[in-house]
Amino acid sequence: MIRIAAVGDIHLGLDSAGVLRPAFETISDSADVLLLAGDLTRHGTAAEAGVVAREVAGLGVPVVAVLGNHDYHSDEQAEVTAVLEEAAVTVLEGAGTVLDIGGVRVGVAGTKGFGGGFAGRSGGEFGEPQMKEFIRYSRRCADSLRRSLDELKESGCAVRVALTHFAPVPDTLAGEPPEIFPFLGSYLLAEAMDRSGADLAVHGHAHLGTEHGMTSGGVRVRNVAQPVIGRAFAVYHLPVRAAAGSATDQVPVAAE
Repeated sequence: MIRIAAVGDIHLGLDSAGVLRPAFETISDSADVLLLAGDLTRHGTAAEAGVVAREVAGLGVPVVAVLGNHDYHSDEQAEVTAVLEEAAVTVLEGAGTVLDIGGVRVGVAGTKGFGGGFAGRSGGEFGEPQMKEFIRYSRRCADSLRRSLDELKESGCAVRVALTHFAPVPDTLAGEPPEIFPFLGSYLLAEAMDRSGADLAVHGHAHLGTEHGMTSGGVRVRNVAQPVIGRAFAVYHLPVRAAAGSATDQVPVAAE
């Protein structure tokens, strides 16, 4: 069993030093890896990223992250990434990473993702250049996620997790105003997960949403935005399977 700890939307600022550190220091007792689902900072500055880096440094488990829209706000996303990577955080954007956890190859594919909406109520690549680019950016993010998941499968990972900031399904947005669903996620992310396969999908962004959801292809989806899970992190248990098989028919269980 692989234990996945995850949280997003922690929104740390310069006054947040030490807020999460006491909880994070216990993480190795209950989890094998920590996933950070974006919006790690308030305004996307390198200084705020330094606060995040100190909160997650030296936890005794690998830390893997994607950035969120807040982390892009100050146009310092490259600097934010560099600061986190200096603290041994693996920051993914259109890429994957393979972790060796007790001899088990665990793959994490990550992208921030973007909006666009969901089946039946989504934007399309039609009309003004700005609208076309909006949807094309979402598609590029989804395509990179699919490629990364495919590469992790080909590399023989026994467990594969899709890590995004934006939501892949509307299920985990329940509680948010329906009018803003197109700005909270895109069905293209779910299509990528279903096409390539994943054992778990983790996202944030929807503070008023719901924790549990599922893609049409049966991939379990978890919204780990901190306001949703109501704690420093949630833990999900994933069964280990033969790399050529699939575990998407087994339910990840949240540890209480």
